[in-house]
Amino acid sequence: MRRSHARNRVESKSKSTTNPQKMDPIKLQIRSNSRSTALFSRNSRQTKSIPSFVAVSIAISLALFAFIYIFFFSSKGSVKYGIIIDGGSTGTRIHVIRYRVDGGKNPVFDFKEGLDSLRVNPGLSAYAEDLAGAGYSLKELLEFARRKVPKKQWGETEIRLMATAGMRLLDDEVQERILEQCRKVLRVSGFKFRDDWASVITGSDEGVYAWVVANYVLGTLGGNPLHTTGIIELGGASAQVTFFSNEPMPSEFSRSIKFGNITYSLYSHSFLHFGQNVAHESLRALLVKGDFSPAADSLHKEMYIDPCMPKGYFPESSNLSLGSVAEKSKYISEFKARGNFSECRSAALMLLQKGKERCSYDHCYLGSVFMPKLRGKFLATENFFYTSKFFRLRQRAFLSDLIMAGKHFCEEDWSKLKKKHQSLNEEDLLRYCFSSAYIVALLHDSLEIALDDERISFANQVNDIPLDWALGAFILQSTTISDVQQTDWITIIMSSDSSTLISITAISAILMFAAWSISKWRKPQLKTVYDLEKGRYIITRIGRS
Repeated sequence: MRRSHARNRVESKSKSTTNPQKMDPIKLQIRSNSRSTALFSRNSRQTKSIPSFVAVSIAISLALFAFIYIFFFSSKGSVKYGIIIDGGSTGTRIHVIRYRVDGGKNPVFDFKEGLDSLRVNPGLSAYAEDLAGAGYSLKELLEFARRKVPKKQWGETEIRLMATAGMRLLDDEVQERILEQCRKVLRVSGFKFRDDWASVITGSDEGVYAWVVANYVLGTLGGNPLHTTGIIELGGASAQVTFFSNEPMPSEFSRSIKFGNITYSLYSHSFLHFGQNVAHESLRALLVKGDFSPAADSLHKEMYIDPCMPKGYFPESSNLSLGSVAEKSKYISEFKARGNFSECRSAALMLLQKGKERCSYDHCYLGSVFMPKLRGKFLATENFFYTSKFFRLRQRAFLSDLIMAGKHFCEEDWSKLKKKHQSLNEEDLLRYCFSSAYIVALLHDSLEIALDDERISFANQVNDIPLDWALGAFILQSTTISDVQQTDWITIIMSSDSSTLISITAISAILMFAAWSISKWRKPQLKTVYDLEKGRYIITRIGRS
């Protein structure tokens, strides 16, 4: 009976505390699990923790990238340095350039106050048989650079070696051997250097760089292409011609560069062997071979009549660059200086027009090489300038003025010339008869620039800034890097050295883990259960294990 009454009391109590519908114990369990899951997913405090974690993560990520941006693009200071080594044919010159970076991360150059240069002789090409000497020749230049750049900035200051026509005249294998000796020295210089930063640049590159620096200092770079100024360089081993042209041209002569929002289509070509020194040596070789006879009434057929040497000059063996000792001896014994400007000009023109019969274009100004019609203003630099300066011609002197000065010099007696120009080296003094005639043959007889044309100026600097192609190379490299930094700075970070990238990744991981840990630490662990006594679901907090 007691058991019966006990059972009745339980049943009675159960009836009084449950809903009228009878609840199946199995269904109750299923409902409990379902409800528990539903309640847990709808819990307001739990759902808030996920957005909280996301918000914290986003905030930390933004802070991290802001730090990276400031560190990479602001914290390094506004004053920077760059170094260019110009490996020329007659000497090697180092340029240490100090420049400023403005608020927009654009380089600002001041070549009047921020440029220091030093030159050593001879050029790198002179070390073809003394390879170790090539590297050693750079040491004085590097010491000069270390004095100009603060030591704390050595590691971030890029140094580049760019060799020109003198090296281009050598075989590729010899070029590489000389460059490797230079690389050995540059690697331990303390400055930022990569092996591919020591190279022999093309003559076309040299011309483009010279055009860039000229138009930069003239204020026309970044403006209307029609208002730009062309460049004609006369170096020791080559001559470069570069100017804007909208004429169609073969791809090997066309160069396209962008500065700011303007793209310039340039004609640029380097005429190897047309440099003043090499051309002069070529003329001597022609005289020895008998390929050029300037005067039909030569006193003796075996005499070498040189129209480009002042009268009364007698050569010394040490001053000749002819091949063998026998050639030098024969040349000296059978040489006669004629000192005739017109004949020298004719000989120079013959050199410049050699191979013209092979021209496959509508018109070839120099040899068989394509060149569009010259347009606009031009600056004639390097040996053009040195020759005009020697003859004391004004910057915009006519070519007719140079003809008069050259004619007078060539016909002057050598002894009088030496006495008049005692401060000059004899070898340099000798060149001015040839150089004056060669310039007229190049600019007027070949490029068809009129004798009274005012479009051409002889200059080696503008506004006290040297028209050195190395400065143009630095301008292009710096502005290109600046454009990349402004438009694609994430790529710059990704392409940084591996230690920097690893550091950034590690910091990001640590910060993200910290955010996750904080979120987990603050989030309570909850459990949903069904209370049989109360007949409803309840949520309770449980302890951490």
